[in-house]
Amino acid sequence: MRIAVQRFGIALVTAALGACGAVTPAHADDASPLYRLVDIAVQRLQTADPVSASKWVNGGSIEDGARANQVLDAVAADARKRGLDETFVRRAFEHQIHATEGVEYTRFAQWKFDPAHAPTSAPDLAAPRAAIDGFNREMVAEMAAQRGVLQGGGCAQALDSARAAVTAARSLDPLYQQALGAATATYCG
Repeated sequence: MRIAVQRFGIALVTAALGACGAVTPAHADDASPLYRLVDIAVQRLQTADPVSASKWVNGGSIEDGARANQVLDAVAADARKRGLDETFVRRAFEHQIHATEGVEYTRFAQWKFDPAHAPTSAPDLAAPRAAIDGFNREMVAEMAAQRGVLQGGGCAQALDSARAAVTAARSLDPLYQQALGAATATYCG
């Protein structure tokens, strides 16, 4: 229980700091031009822990269609302002949302199997959602900055390199590695 609470606390602090730009990439000097984008995607994924805890404690549903549509509309509008393909950005964020939901479902399953490790308190969803909104803006900005890489022939190699580097730098467990693969699956195509 204490480990779960510690992880929850770390994730919440990371999410809150990320929303205000205080969390930096785990290894910002990596050679992959997609490192920063992938690192932000991981930070966004890690908000699944405090969000799932809040939903568990408060009886909320994992899937929130209204919130997902709000996020997708916001990133599409941001993409449009930056001259990005809205369909590409929307699809990338749909995958990001589904990967986050996958982590949340896994946490719920773990807590069902082992109720002693389930959270008994959780923050209001406002803090992690504010962090998510900040990560979304950073991700769209990074997609715009790396547009040439994302549309180029070397994208798959750059993405694989970034995934490997971020996975190592952030010591991602198998669940988060799988979620990262799902979240970034459409970046190159």
